[in-house]
Amino acid sequence: MSTNAPAGSFRDKVATVDKEGKRVWVFPTMPKGKLYNARTWLSILYLAVFFLLPFVKVNGHPFFLINILERKFILFGQIFWPQDFFIFGLGMVVFVVFVALFTVVFGRVFCGWMCPQTIFMEMVFRKIEYWIEGDGAQQKLLAKAPWNIDKIMRKGTKWLAFWLISFVIANTFLAYIIGTDELNKIMNEPVGNHVGGFTAIVIFTSVFFFVYSWFREQVCTVVCPYGRMQGVLLDRDSIVVSYDHVRGEQRGKYKKNQERAIGDCIDCMQCVRVCPTGIDIRNGTQLECINCTACIDACNKMMEAVGFETGLIRLASERNIADKKLTRITPRIKAYSGVMVVLLGVLVYLLASRTDVGISVLRTPGQLFQEEGGRLSNLYNYKFLNKTYEDKQLQLKPENFKGEIKLVGKDRLHVPKEDYAAGALFVYVDKRDISQRKTQLRIGVYENGEKIKTITTSFLGPFSAN
Repeated sequence: MSTNAPAGSFRDKVATVDKEGKRVWVFPTMPKGKLYNARTWLSILYLAVFFLLPFVKVNGHPFFLINILERKFILFGQIFWPQDFFIFGLGMVVFVVFVALFTVVFGRVFCGWMCPQTIFMEMVFRKIEYWIEGDGAQQKLLAKAPWNIDKIMRKGTKWLAFWLISFVIANTFLAYIIGTDELNKIMNEPVGNHVGGFTAIVIFTSVFFFVYSWFREQVCTVVCPYGRMQGVLLDRDSIVVSYDHVRGEQRGKYKKNQERAIGDCIDCMQCVRVCPTGIDIRNGTQLECINCTACIDACNKMMEAVGFETGLIRLASERNIADKKLTRITPRIKAYSGVMVVLLGVLVYLLASRTDVGISVLRTPGQLFQEEGGRLSNLYNYKFLNKTYEDKQLQLKPENFKGEIKLVGKDRLHVPKEDYAAGALFVYVDKRDISQRKTQLRIGVYENGEKIKTITTSFLGPFSAN
């Protein structure tokens, strides 16, 4: 705990808001170290995937598309329609459980290493800011300086760079929604032909510019609920960015060639200066901490400089530090893992059993059976959705009954690519095969002689058919 404030008082406020409720701007020092280098390389890979993925095509079709407007989703080349939304629903449940499990074990490492907000802020916009305005201390001086030519040039250059990058991000984001072909039309055709698309680009660009030039870490501390989830999900065995208070306290300034009778923390404040959310990690886990590990690099550098052992701030659990015990697998981790395995199994089964054709055959409401030449007939409405990029020719064949299936007004069942075919059909069954009011019929759906699915429907007959 800090020696300058009552124990736990840091939990009564947010680091970026003062007592009057005004914004406290954070000017973090540029991190340096092994973990920051690892984050940089991971971010390069992440950004490459983000910017290139919408432009990847397989056989002329997008590899990845999230078209909310047309309710059409393409994931890894597979197209999903509204009829498949239950799979997405289950996928979201699996994701939430995974987030909970991951947080129970590793805290908010996702926030610091994989969250888009953090990657764009710290690895793109912040790097540009360091390049144009200098390190954290220089930025702070520039912010307090009067508006002269130098300040106008630096601020103007930074904001222009931020706006251009926000524009690129907005176009990429829109490409995920409408596809690169439609985006290309918006960019090359007159604005009047694509007012909606042009407006979307302007809005997205403005939002991204606002977030990364002004709102910044407030997204993590005010908007995102993940930090508040930590209080429920974390326990003494969760691995988070931790300060070893056993080894570090009591703090005190380092004096060369003098025997040290207190803790290893030299109170240099470097861990605070590099923090992008402005907290003091020595106070313990806080909702503002995104586990970016910048404080670990800063502390290790200072420990090496004074000849102390590194790891005063490290990834560890409370039990690791307080009790000197290794991380253990808790009942909560086992429970979450079990639920995760079950949900993943169900999700894999649904994906594996998913067909390329959505099929619906329902008896027409309000219609009774008809009798003709010793046969009974029922009228049905059908709808076939083609989820692929190729036209399909389908055939319907009786499976558990002797009879005939006739389409109304058509001689064949043609389902266009990425479209559906709807209509009506008659099912004819020999009267002697119907012995009850409702009979379950199975109809096989075939493509090129291969059965792709069996559908079940009811056939309505007389009360006494024999």
